[in-house]
Amino acid sequence: MELPNHVKRVLAALEAAGHEAWCVGGCVRDVLSGRKPEDWDIAASALPEETLAVFGSQALPTGLKHGTVTVKTEGGPVEVTTYRIDGAYQDHRRPESVTFTRSIDQDLARRDFTVNAMAWNPRGGLRDPWGGRADLEKKALRCVGDPDQRFQEDALRILRGLRFAAALGFSLEPGTAEALQGNREGLRDIAAERIQAEFFKLLPGKRAAEVLRGYPEVFGVFWPELLPMVGFGQRNRHHCYDVWEHTLHALAAVPGDPVLRCTVLLHDVGKPASFTLDEAGVGHFYGHPAVSRALADKMLRRLKCASGFRETVVRLVEWHDKDIPRTDRAIRRALRALGEEDLRRLILVKRADNLGQAPAYWGRQEELDKAEALLERLLAEDACVSLKRLAVKGGDLLALGLSGPAVGQALEELLGKVMDGALPNEREALLEDLQKTRAAEGKEEGT
Repeated sequence: MELPNHVKRVLAALEAAGHEAWCVGGCVRDVLSGRKPEDWDIAASALPEETLAVFGSQALPTGLKHGTVTVKTEGGPVEVTTYRIDGAYQDHRRPESVTFTRSIDQDLARRDFTVNAMAWNPRGGLRDPWGGRADLEKKALRCVGDPDQRFQEDALRILRGLRFAAALGFSLEPGTAEALQGNREGLRDIAAERIQAEFFKLLPGKRAAEVLRGYPEVFGVFWPELLPMVGFGQRNRHHCYDVWEHTLHALAAVPGDPVLRCTVLLHDVGKPASFTLDEAGVGHFYGHPAVSRALADKMLRRLKCASGFRETVVRLVEWHDKDIPRTDRAIRRALRALGEEDLRRLILVKRADNLGQAPAYWGRQEELDKAEALLERLLAEDACVSLKRLAVKGGDLLALGLSGPAVGQALEELLGKVMDGALPNEREALLEDLQKTRAAEGKEEGT
């Protein structure tokens, strides 16, 4: 197992000072899986003050209560944590106390899953008391020791386990899966920000749809609005799946970007509340985009998502079912309303939404191809879809005698005419039209 030079130097410095030190956790798991670790963690027999003494000014006391010192290196920060035994957990998240130990095996025994309970150093090779490597080869996620105890200690491990399943392709060992489901209510004690962080690492995973399908009750603890979707029949010819299955098929068809995945997950969350049945027994969901938008906004606020992320998702949810005609005018107006990035996202959402419907209606992909081609052409032509590209500016209008809000209003009106094709985006033509408009308004005022 090859280590980066900066990690080797941290291990060597600790050993030279008479301490034992091992790379532990996710970095070991990732290297054995052929992935590049995002960060490197070291567990050591050294007490925090001993680690600080070894590294001097390179060391930062970032978590002394739990034995953690961050060592600054040329290759990035490396966390060094003293071997420890966790005390009682009272809040389903963190131990009330920790006891430092000199045993790496005792430290590994407190960890969540066997694939994260391995250690490695150049002298000792792989330390694997819980069979993590065998589980890694089987892509099996199994708790260290008693799974009920592990999840009761730290309920966030429930989402971590599902995140590993979605992102890394693991299957949950039956006992671990049962305990995960049985302890899901513990998530109510976890801070919204921590749930958000794990959930939005899970959503981009290749197997996110499968994980959501297998554990809706878990996600329903913090987002109960999802649960009415499960098994809710749509009862119309466009759909061969219930609302939840349609959503999951669409989610699997969209790229693994958090904004896109979240939009697709929530795009039809308002359908159960919008359902009506006509006299022929056909189901309808009139107004469901607006209901979905309101619910999505509420759900994302509950997880304390960043305002920019939330606003983008709810805007795309609101637009997901709007028909945008395949004309220059309609695409220009969509560009004006959404901007290029979000219009591209909307097309991807619409594609995925369509692929989650009955196969007989997948022909809509051709219409989306046309919309995308129009978008590309308009962008290549540097089409005027914003005030930034308009051939006249505020100063031009001030020179004609306009002032205050009238300037912005006039610019918006000119932009609308250009986007509708009524005027060319040429300075002279725009100013001439403005003067005619003002003259006509003046005559009306004089009569």
